Amino acid sequence: MCLYWGPNPILIDQNYCPGKKNCPGQASGVKISDVTYQDIHGTSATELAVKFDCSRKYPCTGIKLQDVKLTYDNKPAEASCINAGGVASGMVQPTSCL
Repeated sequence: MCLYWGPNPILIDQNYCPGKKNCPGQASGVKISDVTYQDIHGTSATELAVKFDCSRKYPCTGIKLQDVKLTYDNKPAEASCINAGGVASGMVQPTSCL
């Protein structure tokens, strides 16, 4: 599991594999739940501004996006969710995938 600031302003990546080598069949041993992202506004370095790539074994639950506005190159950015559940409220851009 890895939480870090990088090209994606909002990121949970439980399938992080440095160099994409020597990580076959990894399964995060950490359950991520009840995380709130609130009042986040800005520009993403990549088109994919929100990325929740959660473990199959321990899916992310209770993720909340509230009043989030992220753009890429003066256009709406994108969001991706894998094994993640939660809710979005208020103005949320990119469109929530939760």
